[in-house]
Amino acid sequence: MATRELSRREAVAWRTAVVVAVFGGWMLASYLNPDVRFVFGDPILVFVQLVDWFREGSIFHHLYLTVAEAMLGFGFGAVLGIMVGLLFLFVPFLRNLFDPLLAILAVVPRIVLAPMFMIWFGLGIVSKAALVTLIVFFIVYFNVEAGLRSVQGVLIDRARLMGASRWALVQEIYLPASLVWLLSSLKVSIGFAFLGAIVAEYLGATAGIGSLIAFAQSQNDPNAVMAGLSVVFLVVVPLDQLLTQIERRTAAWRG
Repeated sequence: MATRELSRREAVAWRTAVVVAVFGGWMLASYLNPDVRFVFGDPILVFVQLVDWFREGSIFHHLYLTVAEAMLGFGFGAVLGIMVGLLFLFVPFLRNLFDPLLAILAVVPRIVLAPMFMIWFGLGIVSKAALVTLIVFFIVYFNVEAGLRSVQGVLIDRARLMGASRWALVQEIYLPASLVWLLSSLKVSIGFAFLGAIVAEYLGATAGIGSLIAFAQSQNDPNAVMAGLSVVFLVVVPLDQLLTQIERRTAAWRG
């Protein structure tokens, strides 16, 4: 127990040291080289910009839209990926029919579809959430499919001999076996969900962190650009840590 606590403290200490080193290096480089300030901004001015946004309250509307788009797409994409994975498991004909198409679509950068989504659904929240849904779907689907296929056939045969229904197979065998795969895909997806929402907003939106970054870029204001990215960082990192803890506890439970 003491060793585990010590290792956790060491991990926190190392992470803190890395953050301090990066921030210190950024600050030093920005004062020694004007080009660094032009590209990455001044860390002090970035912090001042963040304080101004939160004090004025202007950031909250943009943050709400970005979080809503990312989380809606994350939820729909994850559920859709799980459902399609299970459907293809029990209906091999559909898997054989659509697998080649999904494999082709998977290699197409989803971001290039953002303009089409804006044409179809407009510049509002729907087009961004739809793009995020597509991004998350492929990550979750392929991981869930791999997890489902990892189940040994002998277990399924024995369960069927004992009269297990399809729902019982899903509940007692398939889902537990693919849970680690699912959680791993969700951990990866959360970052891509926010990335997709921000890029979509950057390409065309009237509000959101992405539109805020686009406006800052048009004004040649690297401090506001970095401040916008920092806001997203403050949201994504806690979510990533939460999923990491859930993934570890699940792995320990299964082990």
